[in-house]
Order: sequence, then C-alpha cells, then structure tokens
Amino acid sequence: MNRQLGKLPLVLTVLLAACASVPSQNTHAPASQNIPIHAVVTPIVTAPADSSSVPAPQNLWNQLRGSFAMADCDADPAIMKWAKEFTRNPQQFEKTLRQALPRLVYVQGVAAQYDVAGEFVLLPWVESRFQPVTATHRHRPAGMWQIMPATAEAMGLRVDSRYDGRLDMPAAAHAVMKMLKQYHDQLHDWRLADYAYNAGEYRVQKLVRKHGMPVEVPVIPNWPVRRVTREHLAKLLAIACVIREPARFNVSLPELSDDRQLVKVDLPHAMPMARAADHAGMSVESLRHLNPAYRGNQADASASSYLVLPEAHAEQFRDAISQQTLASTEVDSATPHAFSSPSKTNPRRTHVVRQGESLWQIARLYSMKVIQLQELNHLHGHTLKPGQVLQLGNVN
Repeated sequence: MNRQLGKLPLVLTVLLAACASVPSQNTHAPASQNIPIHAVVTPIVTAPADSSSVPAPQNLWNQLRGSFAMADCDADPAIMKWAKEFTRNPQQFEKTLRQALPRLVYVQGVAAQYDVAGEFVLLPWVESRFQPVTATHRHRPAGMWQIMPATAEAMGLRVDSRYDGRLDMPAAAHAVMKMLKQYHDQLHDWRLADYAYNAGEYRVQKLVRKHGMPVEVPVIPNWPVRRVTREHLAKLLAIACVIREPARFNVSLPELSDDRQLVKVDLPHAMPMARAADHAGMSVESLRHLNPAYRGNQADASASSYLVLPEAHAEQFRDAISQQTLASTEVDSATPHAFSSPSKTNPRRTHVVRQGESLWQIARLYSMKVIQLQELNHLHGHTLKPGQVLQLGNVN
C-alpha cells in the first residue's frame, strides 16, 4: 500500500476497496443457470412501497459495494471462474450492464429498504440479465426474477390472463426482497438465503436440521445439494466480484444519468397502452418493455396503479394527465350530461378531443375504425374541435 502523502487519494481508494472485499461471517457462494424459485414457506402479501431512494450516479457502485455482505473474489475458485465467464467479452458485458442499469438502480433502492445484502441486487443478472422474460407456458417462471406461478401466489403477486405481477418490476422487487429478508431472519446466513431462493426454503431447513449451520470455509457450503444450486450462489458472488474489482476483468462500469432513472407514475385510470405512450412521449414498444406486466393492449389501473417510466418522460406523462383532467372538467361543466351513462349496467366510453388530435389517431388509440367513430358521433367529415366529446360505444 503506498503511504506517500502525494498518493493519499489512491490510498483511500485502496483502503475502501479492501474493506469492501472482506468476507462477512455469513459468506456465500456459486450460481447456475436461470433457475426458478420453487418454494416459499410463509405466504407473503406485498404492498409495493415507493422506491424513491435512488443512489446518485457517481455513488452508485460505491454504495453497492458497501452493502455487500458475502465473500470476495478469491474466496472460492468457482467465483473467479464465473466472473471470467461473465466478462469474457468485455464490450458485450458493458453493453448488457448498461441496458440493465436503470432496473438495477431501482432494485438497489428496494433492497436498501429491506436491509438485504447488496449481492442480491445483482440476482436478476444471474436469473435473466435483468430482462423481463415472459413465460413460455403457464407453469413456467417469468420476469427478471424468474418466479414460478405458485411462488407468485404465495408472494401475493397477481397472475392472470390480463396481468402478470412477476413482470411488474416494483411489485416483484418488493416481494423478492421481503422474502429474502425473511429467509435471512430464519436462517441467519445470506448463503442459505440464496440456497432457499434457488432450491426452496423447506429443503434448506431440512439440511440445517441434518448438517447444522455451514461453517465459513468453504464459502460454498459443502452440502448435498444440486449442482445448479451451488452454481447459483457462485454466479451471484461472481457478478458481485466483477462489481468489486472491474479493472481486474478489464471492464468499466457505466453510470446512470438522471433522465434514465426509473420512477413510478400514478395511473389514474385504465387506458390503452398506445395512449399512455403518447402521453409519455415515447414509443409503445419502449413503454411495453418497461411495463410488461400488462398482457393486453390496456394498462389496467385495477391491477397496477402506476406505470414505470424514465424520469425524462415521467413529467410529460403527468402533465398530459393533468391537461386531460382539466379538459374533461371544463367540458363536463359546459355539458353536464356529456359523460352520463345511458344506464348503470351499460356505461358508455367517451374521449375528450385534445389539440391536434385526428379521428385516425383516436380510432387507433381505441382499436376502432374511423368509420365507427363517425357513425357513433354522427360525423360527416374528419373535422374535430378541442374539447369535443366523442362517444366510443359501450364499455365491454
């Protein structure tokens, strides 16, 4: 260690890195292929809290390293093996991490709320590279956490034909972090929390009863578990190793600009995804990628009362909603019966025309044909006026 005064900043950096790499008493190990969560002992009902404590970009990686609670790079050969595998192509690794960074930062804020070891912020990297993977079958795992349907039910995550809570990033992040905290409270070892996540809590509790608590060395408990369970822990520690010492693997860690940070924005009512995207000033594809839990073309406010948006688009969405609400109020005051339903059992939908909207745009928003709009509203042309109320037909 260089102790010259002229090298003081370097000394501090080295000291901080050394502190971050000291294994805790509860060390952990290998990872594996994307393995779904299989079991949860205690049903968890999760009410997603707002995750507003987003680390500043310049402090992101230092904060994450400071929250690590498990073994460092050299604690087990399997850790280094997987770390090298992850960074075999440095450019591809950096690209993938840059794409994952907005989700990673959001998850970091949630993990901090539950006081979960920082390595688990990187758990979606092991499972899916932070991609919102959709289920190929109704009995298969889904989401960036790769949660099984039965586990989602135990967590309190809604999964049906219209909405899949496993793909709702805030809801799933809170559910997973709450579960991991519960595992650690019961097992008192973050390594075993990872084993429970991968292999199931019952199985890990059975191993504890039979073999006792694992010792610190080897870092990866020498237990009779499946290879994929051992590898799962190794992979988790390996990606944490890369974050600890990126220069060791010839990679650079990206920063997240303020406008790319993800935030929750209130969804006041159900609306077509195309309309929500228009409000946010982004493509439908981009909006869907951030909000894949909605399975149809509708953002269902009864399933999730928010949308996830980049900070750069969140304010635009809020402004659009405010303007729409104001326009609706003004039209409602001028024409008291404009929004009245013909009957309580057969309500009708309406749309208030905004400045610059065309019949074609409105028809596209509601998956209708222009001629349908014209017939419903007795229109003989394509001219519309701001504030005009269009009938859209009965609510299905």
